[in-house]
Amino acid sequence: MVTFVATPIGNLGDITLRALEALRGADVIFCEDTRRSLKLLNHFEIKKPLVACHKFNEQSAAEKLADLAEEGKEVAVVTDAGTPVISDPGSILVNALRRRGIPYTLAPGPCAFVAALVLSGLPADTFAFLGFLRGRRGEKRAFLRTYADFCGTLCLYSAPQDVDADIALLYEVFGPREGCAVREITKVHESAVRFSLAEGLPGEKRGEYVLLVRGAEKRENPLNSLSERAHIDHYMAQGMSEKEALKAAARDRGVPKSALYKFTVRPKEE
Repeated sequence: MVTFVATPIGNLGDITLRALEALRGADVIFCEDTRRSLKLLNHFEIKKPLVACHKFNEQSAAEKLADLAEEGKEVAVVTDAGTPVISDPGSILVNALRRRGIPYTLAPGPCAFVAALVLSGLPADTFAFLGFLRGRRGEKRAFLRTYADFCGTLCLYSAPQDVDADIALLYEVFGPREGCAVREITKVHESAVRFSLAEGLPGEKRGEYVLLVRGAEKRENPLNSLSERAHIDHYMAQGMSEKEALKAAARDRGVPKSALYKFTVRPKEE
């Protein structure tokens, strides 16, 4: 069995009993940085063979991991901190195991953006995790624009040297929305600071950040001001069938199709 193991993002007391069981029971542990994982394992007095698995060798590591699992070895997979795969190596491993029909599981636990979402106090019923912004500035801007009308909270990671530039770009795309910068999660100096994208985040930037941005204000669809029949006719005039137009109008109004069906029944004289 291969077990992907979530590890603490700061406070080592956040390790789960199941995570410890998986690490102690493993024949070998695949880890993003053997030096960082060794500190964690030494703290809990766990001594196991370690295999490096990072973004530069994940493909070859995936084949080695699958081979070991097929030999009947118990394998654990960890990253530097948090949950594997989430903005960390692991997805290539998962897909290699799926292709070869090898069973795997997750010992869940800490995840930085989930913790930050809780600490921020911003709406958490709907949200999108964007990870790190990657590429050139223009590519980042184009990516963010696809979320310009998203009404949920946006969550992204930012390195200390990128925080100011990332916030400036968020303001350029989203305007003067409210943001929250969360850092040092579960540590002594944990903080969640609300700020305006227009004004930026004050102070020296240290440590990894989770930036959260309040979602877009929900905009009323102008078509909803039409009568139900006129709304359906609008889509039919664009070439939709009556069934397709009914579905589109219902989606706009946030109602089931059945609520609009009576407006498609025309008098016989029509």
